[in-house]
Amino acid sequence: MDQQNKHKRSDSEPSPHAPANQPYLNGHAHLLEELRWLNRLLLAHVLRLRRANFYDGVKDLRGFFAAEEEIDAIFNEGLLENDHDSDGNASEQIARLQTQALQIRAHIAARLQAGIAQNFALPLPHLANCFHLHPFEQQALVIGLAPQIDARYDKVYAYLQNDLTKKFPSVDLILSLLCESAEARLAGLNYFHPAASLRRFGLLESAENELETSAAQRALRLTARVLHYALGSNVVDEQLAQDVRFWPPLAWDKVVLPDSLQQRVRALFQTSLAAEASQPRPVWYLHGRAGTGKKVLARALCGEKNVVLLAVDLRAWLAHPETLHEKVRLLLREGLLQPAAIYFEHLEKLEAAAEENPLLWARLIKEIIELGWMTFLGSENPVPMALLDLPLILPVEIPVPDHRTQQTLWQLHLNGAYAGDENNIAEQLSSCFNLTGSQIARTVQAAQVVKRVHEPERQNLSLTELIAGSRIQSQPKLSTLARKVALKRRSEELVLPEEQALQLREMAKQVKHGRMVMEEWGFTEKLSLGKGLNALFVGSSGTGKTMAAEVIARELGLDLYKIDLSAVVSKYIGETEKNLNRVFTEAEHSNAILFFDEADALLGKRSEVKDAHDRYANIEIAYLLQKMEEYEGITILAPNLRKNIDEAFTRRIRFIVEFPFPDETHRRRIWQAIWPHATPLATEVDLDFMARQFKLTGGNIRNIALTAAFYAADNGKAVGMKHLIRATKREFQKMSKQCLKSDFGEYYELLEHEPKVEFSQT
Repeated sequence: MDQQNKHKRSDSEPSPHAPANQPYLNGHAHLLEELRWLNRLLLAHVLRLRRANFYDGVKDLRGFFAAEEEIDAIFNEGLLENDHDSDGNASEQIARLQTQALQIRAHIAARLQAGIAQNFALPLPHLANCFHLHPFEQQALVIGLAPQIDARYDKVYAYLQNDLTKKFPSVDLILSLLCESAEARLAGLNYFHPAASLRRFGLLESAENELETSAAQRALRLTARVLHYALGSNVVDEQLAQDVRFWPPLAWDKVVLPDSLQQRVRALFQTSLAAEASQPRPVWYLHGRAGTGKKVLARALCGEKNVVLLAVDLRAWLAHPETLHEKVRLLLREGLLQPAAIYFEHLEKLEAAAEENPLLWARLIKEIIELGWMTFLGSENPVPMALLDLPLILPVEIPVPDHRTQQTLWQLHLNGAYAGDENNIAEQLSSCFNLTGSQIARTVQAAQVVKRVHEPERQNLSLTELIAGSRIQSQPKLSTLARKVALKRRSEELVLPEEQALQLREMAKQVKHGRMVMEEWGFTEKLSLGKGLNALFVGSSGTGKTMAAEVIARELGLDLYKIDLSAVVSKYIGETEKNLNRVFTEAEHSNAILFFDEADALLGKRSEVKDAHDRYANIEIAYLLQKMEEYEGITILAPNLRKNIDEAFTRRIRFIVEFPFPDETHRRRIWQAIWPHATPLATEVDLDFMARQFKLTGGNIRNIALTAAFYAADNGKAVGMKHLIRATKREFQKMSKQCLKSDFGEYYELLEHEPKVEFSQT
């Protein structure tokens, strides 16, 4: 090769850009010196091939290969600096280039060592450290990287491989550049095995169809993520970008967890940091109810190392389980490159999927052992047996926040957003709603949104907005088995004897103070079951059971769900229990009121077992008892007849409220309260007569009032006695009762002159 550099050095040493004891200031400076080393290897190999007359037979095929003159020009124009001496024969030049390459290699090593001493982090050395790469593998990466950042290397590699289409280095070319003997080449082949680091960790990939080439001729290149990382870009792998989220580390004063738990976990974390590098890396298994602070704790631990948390929701990946293994490997590799701790959310979903595909566990464990350095697994379930295969699994249970903890969480997230006394509002909200930290945070955010939409000029949140947001967060998913009841009834509309009204007020007070008595006063330690509140509303249809449930729910600010017994009770053996389990499971932690109306079908007395149906009927009753005791919210059962109720229920029910048939005094109050303010009533309306004469329940009175209103609307007049009497007749007909003159008294004649109904033609 004819080199005509004007400024030749008198010796063979390379021209370093900085002394050996000065670290590289950035990754680009290091990469440029790696390319200086590579250039000498490439030119030496070019000269070796020419010396062997490798290209003598292709002189007439210019255009189909890279000509010697073209390759010479590439080196002359910049791949080699002016420190190359081309004097002497080919053997001398090759020896000189090899010596220079060794000197540059030693110079690079010295500067990298100086950088380590000063804690300088560079991309390529970091790659080598993360994946425990041998120096041979590190140099192979540089060879594979060159054509991806400088197109001139395309020509050089094509020339050296005698194939213009081979723009990436083959395994054979890399071995030729780095190995001096046949033994070294054979040993070097092992570094390109699919199970070796370069291929297993996705650092190098094949640039062509592997089935069409031999192992030695297979061209290799850096994968896109590793290439960008080597060039200084630390953007997350594009194959993961849509699935992962970065969370910054969190200070411990933002973590609301029991002090004893914090101290224990921090001490355990410090112990794991102090362990030797040869020890197994710990894997943190954080389990507890959704929203209790598993990720918050992980972020706080990340603060101990000042790294970010990279989280992925496994529910999205499990939609395509065939790609799960590959994505897990890429994510754990990303954790090493960033560096970032890795958090797998909703591991309980993987646990469910692994019942059909047990290999999911094996692959996850394998990847964590190989690539995980600071790994968190988040689940709602305790540690599954499969994860005990991990060398060092650290399970930590995150408890559901108690009453006092929820108050602290409310104060933390409100942070001055409420105009009044935040201590008082936190006490009130934590007494009514059983929310986790994430639910409280979302409640405050939702309330802020509502305020901005409706009253943007107002600075602070209102109690109404916070209660509405809390109810949304605590809503159970009962759409198929229950109906949410609109809470329109007020306490003044509910007409009951004083004793029953007092019982309902006591129920509301027990709910308000339940958290204090159970948690702060220690009754939780005495009660394994029955921490919720259950009640039995007994009375004939229409006596006010549903209205009472509405009034209690409205007063407490809770949702009321009326269970659809037609969807729950099944004639098929075992189906009723499944449906009951769905009801209580979906309502768990919601603090909603579950209202079983017309519950006689569920509460029948247990009978002597004479056949299979008797046995399963008794099982249904026992199962309902069990679920009611486990449920920590409010359960109200409303049968019509108490005599049909199994005595086991009455022993385990905290409140039994009898809804009596209303007497005349209470019927008079119901008649007065039933009319909306906007409904016109004629002065002739005699409510005393209606209350005295007709022994009806509140439900019957409501039906009569509504029907009478429609009669009056049809006449375009106020509601009068004739409308009420006609409506009462219709209600009697529904009840299969005769309309006797003794019942209707002086107004009986109004029934004898009922208007004829004519339908107009439209």
